[in-house]
Amino acid sequence: MSRPRIVIVPGDPSGIGPELVAKLLIQNGVKEAANILLVGDAHLWQRGAEQAKMELELTTISEDQTAYFTGCAHLDINTIDPKDVEVAKVTVASGTTALRCLDKAMDLAVAGNVDGILFAPFNKAAMTSAGLNAEDEHRYMARYLGFKGYHSEINVLDDLMTTRVTSHIGLKDVAANINEQGIFRAVQLADQTLQRAGKTRPSIAVAALNPHAGDNGKFGREEIDIIEPAIRYCQSKQMNVSGPWPSDTVFLKAKRGEVDAVVTMYHDQGQIAIKLLGFERGVTVAGGLPLPIATPAHGTAFDIAGQNKANVSAIRQAFDLLLRMATTHSETNRKTV
Repeated sequence: MSRPRIVIVPGDPSGIGPELVAKLLIQNGVKEAANILLVGDAHLWQRGAEQAKMELELTTISEDQTAYFTGCAHLDINTIDPKDVEVAKVTVASGTTALRCLDKAMDLAVAGNVDGILFAPFNKAAMTSAGLNAEDEHRYMARYLGFKGYHSEINVLDDLMTTRVTSHIGLKDVAANINEQGIFRAVQLADQTLQRAGKTRPSIAVAALNPHAGDNGKFGREEIDIIEPAIRYCQSKQMNVSGPWPSDTVFLKAKRGEVDAVVTMYHDQGQIAIKLLGFERGVTVAGGLPLPIATPAHGTAFDIAGQNKANVSAIRQAFDLLLRMATTHSETNRKTV
């Protein structure tokens, strides 16, 4: 079996991204598991290595060589002058670098030159100042790829995935935005993403909205009128899904390893639990997009940028998960050619 090809971009150069990637590359088994292409300014990767107090040898290749590179290679694109890299600051220059490197990574993936994209943390304020013009990077990527289907951020901790029915809306608006179609899409997204990561029949638990799962309608009827019918519909589509489970206990099932994914009704219902269980290992997947894309769940960590304090755990988890997804993606593409 050939090794998948992974492209890595530095994220926001003012943050911990280049340092994290440098530390990732010396982790046991990383370079042996995939052909890796670093995209971005050579001085950014060298700066990251210096911050991590290590040496990094870059094997720079040309654009036309990206179709058949092996080992650990580097595609040099000039996005920022070294003097414009300001550590721990939100700048237009750093936001521009993040966007241009991400664009190039997506171009390479669409061309079939790479099987998956790993990006170090972005700073949304910097990207917005540089022309992001989208709610977040996930919507930006969907628009760039011309993807019109359903997609959503997926949060991952070790072997557990979480998706959500509603996301960045006010808590007072959650109940009105929960419907059967939204629940089906969130469950289906978890099911498909887990299968892409190698799970043949994932087990998915759906959280309730109300305390005690509504207690037979005493605390609200969303479970009876919306969530339960949606779960039955998912089951009719041969998905291994159960619930609705009270949200104060469903993550106990997850912690015990009884399920592979939890579908929550709103943002913090899942985020609080997943971050308490292991913030330093969290991963975010661009769920639903036609390309495997992953990143550490944490941010640019300006408070420790440039100090050799960045924890490599989350980006290693992101790399390992992306590796599985990229392998499936590559094998599927070969079968359809």
